[in-house]
Amino acid sequence: MTLIEGMRGHLEKARTAADEEFGWRRPWSGSTAREGVWSNIRSAEVILLQLVSDVEAAGRASEVMALVKRHLDIDDPRRVRLAQRIRPIISGDMKPGDRDLMTRALDAAYNALDDELARVRSLRNILWTATFLVLLGVTGLALYGWFSPGSLSLCFTPQNGPEAADRITVVCPTAEHHGVPAGTDSSRLAQPRDILTVEIAGLAGAALTVIASLRRIRGTDAPYMLPLASAVLKFPTGALTAFLGLLLIRGAFVPGLSDLDSRTQVLGWAAVFGAAQYLVTRLVDDRAQMTLSEVGRPTDAVVDPERVAVKEVLPAPAAGSPNGAGPHDEQDGGAHGKGDDGEPAPDGAPAHRRSGA
Repeated sequence: MTLIEGMRGHLEKARTAADEEFGWRRPWSGSTAREGVWSNIRSAEVILLQLVSDVEAAGRASEVMALVKRHLDIDDPRRVRLAQRIRPIISGDMKPGDRDLMTRALDAAYNALDDELARVRSLRNILWTATFLVLLGVTGLALYGWFSPGSLSLCFTPQNGPEAADRITVVCPTAEHHGVPAGTDSSRLAQPRDILTVEIAGLAGAALTVIASLRRIRGTDAPYMLPLASAVLKFPTGALTAFLGLLLIRGAFVPGLSDLDSRTQVLGWAAVFGAAQYLVTRLVDDRAQMTLSEVGRPTDAVVDPERVAVKEVLPAPAAGSPNGAGPHDEQDGGAHGKGDDGEPAPDGAPAHRRSGA
């Protein structure tokens, strides 16, 4: 397959992915197809760089360098070598290996971008799966409580004064029963709607935390609605924490709150426990924001013997400049000097890139 045929193949895949009709599957598959479109277009751009003239390749050198600096680590050998050659390339002093160096660096940068987007997609899928599983569990609890209300009773028996020693009050999430004979099992007075009512109150509490978390959400150009997935997870989690919180209170796990006095208190505590899910889901929010921030902003690589060796052979900054860095060189020594033996990269086709569809 020639380079031109390969480029046409990538463009055809991009066109097919862009024209595909997903129907009801668009919320799940539309963003993946969009990523496939751009991935194939980027692959075609890498091949195009091999086909253009030296003048056109030199004209794209600054753009390639910008992409490389955005997506490759500061001590990546391809980034180091391209930074070493960028000024001669821009000035028109193209050597035989410079085009191959630019091609491989651009291909590596696009591969890194694909990996960054893949991490966003993976976390998005994990969050939607977790939301579905928690929602399934909450729905199961509501159905179980509907058909067997006494098994998961959330009714409380407040302490009565001495004047009513033979009568008690039973407080449930949907009703209050006064003057009940002492010794009556409160579970027998549980209603089918009790657990569902508690979960709705928990949803209301979770909604407040979602509104409060909007101030921390930033927009993103990634084709995945990761902040939305993180926000939706809070609703079923709030319903679950509301039920578990009241269950712990009824089991006297919370000192001083073993007996709630009114239905309003029961629902109020359910809303509080629903909002308390933020203590757990905020960790998910932080992970989501960190994943989004990693797209297009690579951090310094961890200590790696091979990359450390690349940095150690870099020459000292040239005289005549505070740090010896030119307008297209790195400021920390990772983008000037020779990355290895100083010889241009051998001619050859770029590494095969993934082309999502």
